[in-house]
Parts: sequence; C-alpha cells; structure tokens
Amino acid sequence: MTTIANTTTASGPAPSIKTRQQAMWASGDFAVIGTTLQIVGENLCEAIDLRAGERVLDVAAGNGNATLAAARRFARVTSTDYVPALLERGRARAGAEGLDVTFEVADAEALPYPSATFDVVLSTFGVMFAPDHAQSASELRRVCRLGGRIGLASWTPEGFLGELLRVVARYVPPPPGVRSPLLWGTRAHVQDLFADAVSIEHTVRYFAFRYESPAHWIDIFRQFYGPVHKAFATLDTDGQASFEADLIALLRRADRGGAGGLVVPGARPPRRRIVGDGGDAGPVRGGGCRDLSRHRDARRTGPLRRRRRAAGRRDRRPDARGRAPRRGEGARPA
Repeated sequence: MTTIANTTTASGPAPSIKTRQQAMWASGDFAVIGTTLQIVGENLCEAIDLRAGERVLDVAAGNGNATLAAARRFARVTSTDYVPALLERGRARAGAEGLDVTFEVADAEALPYPSATFDVVLSTFGVMFAPDHAQSASELRRVCRLGGRIGLASWTPEGFLGELLRVVARYVPPPPGVRSPLLWGTRAHVQDLFADAVSIEHTVRYFAFRYESPAHWIDIFRQFYGPVHKAFATLDTDGQASFEADLIALLRRADRGGAGGLVVPGARPPRRRIVGDGGDAGPVRGGGCRDLSRHRDARRTGPLRRRRRAAGRRDRRPDARGRAPRRGEGARPA
C-alpha cells in the first residue's frame, strides 16, 4: 500500500521555469486550438467509463474539453488550470450549455484538495506539460479516491505533435533539466510514474488536424498556440522565415488531404488504464479504449461476416440440373 502525504508546495524545477511556461500558455489564445480537440475529451470520458454523479477533477484543463465532456454526462466536475484566462473561456463554454461546473485556479504539481477527494481525475494534453513529472503523477494519485480512475490523453513522440515540438526546440531550446512532455506519451514513462499501479492500459489513437492549407495552419498556430506563438515572437526576421519554412516542410510531409485541404494525422493520446494498489494515493484507472481502426477491420473480416459469406456461397450452389440460381434467388430444391 502506498500513502502519499498531502502537500501545499511543489518540489522540483525552480519557480522561474514554471513562470515561463505559464506565460507561454497564457500567450496567444490556446482556446482557439483547444476547441478543435473537443473530440478527445469526449472519447476520454467514454474510455474511462464515466458515470453520472461521479466527482471529477480535470487537471490542466485549458478551456475545458474534458470538463465539458464530463459535465455533459452529469458528473460533478471541478475544472482547474494555472492560466486563469483559459478557465474563463471554459466557464463561458459551460455557461452557454447551462452546465454546472466549478472552475478553480490550481497547479498540477500542488493540487489544493484533500487526498481521495475525486472518483475520476482527467487530463487531456495538460498535465504532460508540467515541469516535474513525478510530482504531478503523485498529485493525480493522491486526490483520486480508493478505487477511482485516472484518464490521461498525451501526445506521443512519434506523432505529428512530437515532430512539431522538436522543430520548435531547434529554434527555442527548452530550459535545461526539464524532461520532455512527450515522455507522457510512452508506455515506459507512464509505468515508471505509476509504478505501484495494479495495471496500466495504454492504447494509441489518432487525431487529424484539419485546416485549409499549411499557410492557414501556420496562421492559426502562430497567433494562438503558445509554443509556436512564443517561438515566432522570440526569433528575428531571418529566424522567423527559417522557422516557417521548416514548419511548412513538416506539414507537407505529413499532409494526407492533398488538394482538398490540409489533413495531418497526429498520434492521439495513448489512452491509459491505471489501477493502483490503494492507500491515500488510491488505485487509479485511466481511460483505455480499443484501436477503432483495428475494430472496424475486424468487423469487415470477422467470423460473423465470414459465416454470412459462406452461407451466401451455399445458397448459390447449383440445383439438380446443374443450373446456378440467379443473384438473390436463393438455393433451388433438388
């Protein structure tokens, strides 16, 4: 059994690193990007098997994708982020739908809640960006009750966002000593962070970025996505031109939409089912779900479809005179 004491201050990286990160996410307007990712929050709530009436905490919620998805399922939701402006965007969205949600400023590394407060803890592309990975994971476990679940959605190193963040890092290197947020998208790192879990379910899903063109994507991300916005703001004219050229090259390599518009598949959250061993940290279970592309293929070629095809072949056997039935006529009696 693992017991984690309640804490009020975060350990790890210096406050200046966190202050810089907070300023980066407060720059631009991530809510514009966030709304295009709403499907992730919806799928995560289904993957975690969310129930009406459960107490849900959305950590590093941004403008509230998972928050709204949980509230739409009649959960009692608390939405948190350390960027107040993003919480206000989430509050406006919830108000427009008449959803009852509590919004509170909170740091993922020092959540201001007693241990075992929530049935479900969620984070979509949020907690992965906290500087101290171990402290953040510890806080997620601490506030989740015994038998509760944790659902995480994190970008993978192999996907488009992984490539994008590596391009950004070539022009604006991250602070020394801070581990890559993309580690949260790897099985090994999550197993290390939740080493006391009974089980962890890790499933890769896919999300497609859909924009008019590479130029349209750059225009949106340059204005509104913190890492890209800050990189452009930091670079001189020549650096901006080089950065933009590298982004366009990346987008063109990844594009699957062609003349019909930009469609960039990006590896979406490894969904995780994490079951812990108890104590105040609580067993936690993250949202695992099947790879739907494999599921669809299975439906097309699975046993039921094969049986139907076999039956169709039997129905079209020749009659006693050697004459095969016409399509739709069925088998002829001998």
